[in-house]
Amino acid sequence: MKKVLTRKKGQGMTEYILIIALVAILVLGAVKIFGGKVKGGFDKASEKIGDVTDNMGEE
Repeated sequence: MKKVLTRKKGQGMTEYILIIALVAILVLGAVKIFGGKVKGGFDKASEKIGDVTDNMGEE
């Protein structure tokens, strides 16, 4: 009976590891696909903030 329980725990652990690995792969893929777009958005926002702060000093 003890061996059966141990085997099921090992199987569950393996399933969790596979799920975590799959999620990690999906996250890396999403970062690769959308990373440039997100960086571009942050760069544009940074430029706009810089423009506003530069113009505040001129007033």
